[in-house]
Amino acid sequence: KLVESGGGLVQPGGSLKLSCVISGTIFSLYNVGWYRQAPGKEREFLGSITKGKTPAESVQGRFTISRDNALNTVYLQIDALKPEDTGAYYCNGGYANGWPNEHWGQGTQVTVSS
Repeated sequence: KLVESGGGLVQPGGSLKLSCVISGTIFSLYNVGWYRQAPGKEREFLGSITKGKTPAESVQGRFTISRDNALNTVYLQIDALKPEDTGAYYCNGGYANGWPNEHWGQGTQVTVSS
């Protein structure tokens, strides 16, 4: 099970740190990535805790993914937020090497607006 949190309303230029708490897995073997879906657009890959798939160009340099093994949690740090970052952010995980993987969280909404 994957549960996201940390979304909300943020002003342009601000930062957010999203969390994805993972349970029921062998965390050390579990690949976790982040996606987002803006209104009217397809789901977009943002990055993962393992290398192998290049994130969307629009997020490179502003999005950082990290993990806390003790808390079975993966984070997505988003800096210099822009209105076009608005959307639903999803945690995605599984034991396969490809993306997207098999399990999805319920998503957390991020709205960037002044």
